[in-house]
Amino acid sequence: MLKDEKAVVVFSGGQDSTTCLFWALKQFKEVEVVTFDYNQRHRLEIECAKNIADELGVRHHILDMSLLNQLAPNALTRNDIEVKEGEDGELPSTFVPGRNLLFISFAGVLASQVGAKHIVTGVCETDFSGYPDCRDIFIKSLNVTLNLSMDKEFVIHTPLMWLDKAETWQLADELNALDFVREKTLTCYNGVIADGCGECPACQLRRKGLEKYLTTREAL
Repeated sequence: MLKDEKAVVVFSGGQDSTTCLFWALKQFKEVEVVTFDYNQRHRLEIECAKNIADELGVRHHILDMSLLNQLAPNALTRNDIEVKEGEDGELPSTFVPGRNLLFISFAGVLASQVGAKHIVTGVCETDFSGYPDCRDIFIKSLNVTLNLSMDKEFVIHTPLMWLDKAETWQLADELNALDFVREKTLTCYNGVIADGCGECPACQLRRKGLEKYLTTREAL
């Protein structure tokens, strides 16, 4: 039974990972979260994650991943690179090569140290901006690789994999966390907590999903 087991949540303090944290708290007996410091564009992301973990009373690990910043210059690691959508099949400027590969792998190492079998991540193939490391096939492949590399039986959970943003808001509401997620998470590429700047691609996706969900809920 999952209720008797332990999980580690890959946690950025954003909408998706916070929704996954609430999901994990319902599913597992014990939950810890891990945030990766890769000298990301907005240091507020780490503070936001810390504040949420403190408020929810979960153990919070912050791991130094600054090497990723050196290897992968992009809009999330450099202030002088513009945040923009990809054109003609190109990935958005916010894609960080290898990020989920490294984050989930290190989450697996941490899980082995703290006695957790389960790893929870908020990756999603429905609203994924074309990021190859958010695909279900990648997660399944990595799950096998992790288990073989450490001779463990980890299970990687992706509660949002087949949900669009409106359905992610719905899940947060079902977990009695909609207002919490809306008011205390950081999704904005410009570093504005809650509803964000309203202009960047992340804020637009978040807002459209929320509006769609609230309209649907009101119609019921």
